[in-house]
Amino acid sequence: MDDDRSIIDLLHTLDRLPGPEHLQFPDGFDFMSARIRAIKLRKRLNEDFGTPERDQPVRLDEGIQDASFSFGLRIPPGVTEAKQWISVRLSNYGDLAVVTTPQPDSHPDLDAAVAAGALSEGDRRHVVSALAELEYTLVPPRLLLREYDGVTWLADADPPGEVTWWTRFFDYL
Repeated sequence: MDDDRSIIDLLHTLDRLPGPEHLQFPDGFDFMSARIRAIKLRKRLNEDFGTPERDQPVRLDEGIQDASFSFGLRIPPGVTEAKQWISVRLSNYGDLAVVTTPQPDSHPDLDAAVAAGALSEGDRRHVVSALAELEYTLVPPRLLLREYDGVTWLADADPPGEVTWWTRFFDYL
């Protein structure tokens, strides 16, 4: 797929950005701007998923440390059509976002999540629209769960295959 190739190329490009040895974020990462966008995303998702009885159901996890992402959002099953958790992680690199239902390795992409009943078309529309509006790049989990073959010291993991692109851009390091 051309879209997959473009995203894989983007991951490799972001992997080569200069930054501290700890790999948590690249040089120039603006935490406060990223936080403001994450708060805007939560607000938008709360508008789309919330009701007057359920004031602000979407939770924003922040204060995450020692990771290649700083923010996660969790949409509880009680407000989704599929009655499943929806999670969104926001990478510290390149405005990347990943959506999982309910676990990172549960479904290779949102099409598979919809086909399995873990995500409704309406829920998907809400999340994808909100991410697009805030100019995040949505990355399918199937691409992130591939073995990491980048340029950082993570490529030297032992045993081989233990580190994935998920680790590089969306996990604790």
